[in-house]
Amino acid sequence: MPDETSFCSNLDHIRSHMLEKAMQEKQKDLSKIPSVDEILKSPYGIEWLDSYPRRIVLKAIREVLDAKRKRMLNGYSDNLSTDIIAADIEKTIKELSAYKLKPLINATGIVIHTNLGRAILSDKAIENINLVAGSYSNLEYEIYQGKRGKRYSHIKDILRELSGAEDAVIVNNNAAAVLLCLNTFAKDREVIVSRGELVEIGGSFRIPEVMKSSGAILREVGTTNKTHFSDYKNALSGSTALILKIHQSNYRIIGFTEEISIKELVKLGREFRVPVMADLGSGCMIDLEKYGIYGEPTVQDIIKTGVDIVTFSGDKLLGGPQAGIIIGKEKLIQKIQKNPLLRAMRIDKMTLASLEATFMQYLDEEKAVKEIPTLRMLTESLDSIKKRAKKIFTSLKKEISNQAKLEVIADQSQAGGGSLPEIDFPTFAVSIKPSNISVNELEKKLRLGNPPVIARIKEDSLLIDARTVQDKEIKTVVSCIISTLS
Repeated sequence: MPDETSFCSNLDHIRSHMLEKAMQEKQKDLSKIPSVDEILKSPYGIEWLDSYPRRIVLKAIREVLDAKRKRMLNGYSDNLSTDIIAADIEKTIKELSAYKLKPLINATGIVIHTNLGRAILSDKAIENINLVAGSYSNLEYEIYQGKRGKRYSHIKDILRELSGAEDAVIVNNNAAAVLLCLNTFAKDREVIVSRGELVEIGGSFRIPEVMKSSGAILREVGTTNKTHFSDYKNALSGSTALILKIHQSNYRIIGFTEEISIKELVKLGREFRVPVMADLGSGCMIDLEKYGIYGEPTVQDIIKTGVDIVTFSGDKLLGGPQAGIIIGKEKLIQKIQKNPLLRAMRIDKMTLASLEATFMQYLDEEKAVKEIPTLRMLTESLDSIKKRAKKIFTSLKKEISNQAKLEVIADQSQAGGGSLPEIDFPTFAVSIKPSNISVNELEKKLRLGNPPVIARIKEDSLLIDARTVQDKEIKTVVSCIISTLS
């Protein structure tokens, strides 16, 4: 009868033999994985190299083959047929060669969505970008005089016509516009601002921090909810360089409040010979009250107060590209143009082309409201939005009525982008309550689709807000939802 030592020795031998055999089998399976060179020389490889950069093809092949090896080494069996491997590689090639910045469908109902690119450009703006960007242009060239020119001259006249300002200059965003103005007029000197206007802009950029970076010295006056005329007047001193009025475009203080109008500040500034600057943020160029939207002053009305400098964004209520627009008194704008920081903040030819086309559309307000997407979505009638929602609903009901509960519901949209903060816009949305998957899964699959559809969840349903879905996108939205739920 074998002793215990002998038994253990035999058991170890068996285990070692089994392990060795398993490793041999694993090596045998691994040897079936084709080499990179074999795949490159295959018909698939030849076709890929003809259509995609070699670097992308090689990276995709290596990624897929490495993934196969790891799975097999971890004990998983994998299909190693040529067609399966080729399909995996082709999918990876397409993922690696796809653009990371891509168009998507905004079904959230937020018109100026900061995370989704803010304003959609008008067809005329896009057309002008294509014309200017696809050829040489007179960006900094005076055609009639045959000599070097200034890029801002192309847009100065149209801005003067629309706003009533004496002069204008454009930088890459409104934060840059504010910083440039403060640096130009108030470096190492005081700027008077009400405490109730020390706002935080998107991305955690705060007015006090922007002011500090500009070299200006913040002089806070008043309290969070109340600032009196006397607060501004008592703060004036020999160190005062500027009075700054910041429009509360992304928040509201209500209740026991008081603030001083820009007109009163201009009067104070004139008396003490201190320039007054107004930061409007959103930059509304038409009177929205006639469309039932209240609380947003127009650029033209602010200029009429006699204010010295006005700054606002190009990609908010204006409906154009990202830009910071500075308008005001000619002698002050000329001073800004001499600031070396301007070169670091200047706009390129595509932004300039887009802005010029957008401003040209404002010469005919009726057309601007119809043709500039941001204005069209904000002022669109409820009946028109409901018709679009019903189109989406009807198309979906034909195909997926068994996969989800569908209905058209009344809801609320928002302007977004730090504009019109207290206003909810009545809208209609298609409510989708899936039967076979959770609403979170549906949201994720649509978000990861091609193109991505970004919607919002409310209670147990996914809402497709018809206000921000464009007419040309209806078929695509319907197709994406059907394919996801089917």
